[in-house]
Amino acid sequence: MSATDTATTPLPGEGATIRAAQAALDGHSRGLKGLWPFLGPAFIAAVAYIDPGNFATNIAAGSTYGYMLLWVVLLSNVMAVLIQSMSAKLGIATGRNLPEVCRERFSRPLTLGLWIQAEFIAIATDLAEFIGGALGLNLVFGIPLFPAALITGVFSFGLLELQRRGFRWLEAGIVCLVGIVVVSFAYEVFMAKPDGSALLYGLTVPHFAGSDSVLLAAGILGATVMPHVIYLHSALMQRRVVGRNEEEKRRIFRFEFVDILIAMALAGIINGAMLVMAAGLFFGTGDVVSSIEGAFARLGNQVGPFAATLFGLGLLASGFSSSSVGTMSGQVIMQGYINRQIPIYVRRLITMLPALAVLWLGLDPSTSLVLSQVVLSFGIPFALIPLIIFCSNRGLMGTLVNHRITTGVAWIIAIVIVALNIFLIYQTLFGV
Repeated sequence: MSATDTATTPLPGEGATIRAAQAALDGHSRGLKGLWPFLGPAFIAAVAYIDPGNFATNIAAGSTYGYMLLWVVLLSNVMAVLIQSMSAKLGIATGRNLPEVCRERFSRPLTLGLWIQAEFIAIATDLAEFIGGALGLNLVFGIPLFPAALITGVFSFGLLELQRRGFRWLEAGIVCLVGIVVVSFAYEVFMAKPDGSALLYGLTVPHFAGSDSVLLAAGILGATVMPHVIYLHSALMQRRVVGRNEEEKRRIFRFEFVDILIAMALAGIINGAMLVMAAGLFFGTGDVVSSIEGAFARLGNQVGPFAATLFGLGLLASGFSSSSVGTMSGQVIMQGYINRQIPIYVRRLITMLPALAVLWLGLDPSTSLVLSQVVLSFGIPFALIPLIIFCSNRGLMGTLVNHRITTGVAWIIAIVIVALNIFLIYQTLFGV
């Protein structure tokens, strides 16, 4: 069974949830009871916003610049709310996912080009997720990185198997893993005893300190606004609950928007907690912590083994959960752009190979994580620009078409991201 099938068509045992959702649309249930059947898709998407790449970039930002780049985390999550809302809206309005609409509306050469770049983005995504899971096993249990990556692969297969039981099983599994990350960083922030005034200044006053901080900000953006879940969210919504008319589609979107707000707020809090922990414990000590391994060691020395173990378990949970989401996104990308599918477990096996190669060659895992997030920032415009174009098309979207203000803000976001990418190219080529 493919990821597209499991993400977009009801499976046995899902009928109760779908009937409850329809009852809410018909006005028979309200409040939390009415909202409950619609919660879940955004939490699957949110996993990508707290993947191991976020650990690397947020720890590097906090330990190097203190709370200074906290506003970038906030801005990135505000962007994420808008972007994921448009992606969900596209699936609800059209019954198709973003790559499928691209295939229908764009020329064959352009569609193939978009597919190729999206596959490279999927590779970068899997690289971060597998390295993160392997690092978690290595730090907590002392398992060497290469065997740890193989174990991560086994666990990701297990999480994907939950799809066979239906979307609620998968969502429950992912929520449990996210809960581990929440508990981990709640404790770390408590132990860090952050400086409230410095935290507030970093959160509310945008500023940089040289080109290196801009490069790191681009990495945070790449780690937060993830291109592969722009594709995935539209697929998660396209046939989960189908609106029978324009009014029902609007109501479905209102329910899903609440789901998005809750999930993105949680992801933003976790990302902010990562940076705050690093800033509170590592910044200004004279020894910059730029790696996940370094953070684990310093936590053990400064706070104690329990804090270090919780950190490792949070990283492990992040790697396990995000690896399955990356595979689902890859299936949506292939099916949508070129109308081809391969078994999900075959794809999982193939996309494991680059990460396994990195660990087999002994390349620095934390550096690989940060670079993978920079690569991801380059893929955002290729998903975001078509999404804006489609969501602004009334003939395609009907009453769910973007408001002019929404479209304007979305274009500003796209321009900012493209400008950051140009800066990254210049920085890479000329080193200034």
